[in-house]
Amino acid sequence: MSINKALVEKIPLLNVRASPRDAKWVDRLAQEYASLIKYVQINKESDNDWFQIESNSDGTRWFGKCWFIHEYVKYEFDVQFDIPVAYPTSAPEIELPELDGKTSKMYRGGKICLTDHFYPLWARNVPHFGVAHALALGLGPWLAAEVPDLVKNDKIRPTSEKK
Repeated sequence: MSINKALVEKIPLLNVRASPRDAKWVDRLAQEYASLIKYVQINKESDNDWFQIESNSDGTRWFGKCWFIHEYVKYEFDVQFDIPVAYPTSAPEIELPELDGKTSKMYRGGKICLTDHFYPLWARNVPHFGVAHALALGLGPWLAAEVPDLVKNDKIRPTSEKK
């Protein structure tokens, strides 16, 4: 069993199909928070804490920090995304604004490229995947694939050098 599959099996699945415009959005948002809290707990228990995230009061805009350790050096980035109107049918587009233009695996505005691998998986799991799944199966693997290359090509600086 792959590490990702084992991890995803531990993150609670959601069952409310509601977007921010729907009356049941409050129920969906409660499930989002519960799933995210469980994912954070899993990460802390396995010493794999790699992000902090929060949302605005209506749960339509999410923002925070994510980080990746490469060769014992920490690289930290702002992360943000909006919940799309067609959510959960459409996955959120995760943005790392400070990396905009630094890798080909990114769209304008710092939106990370997830079209080939993550979006088809999301589509097969509507409405069960949520924010926690987008982080675990979208952002996490993207950071693991891209940060080492960005470091190698001297496109990013360690967190300790940014201040």
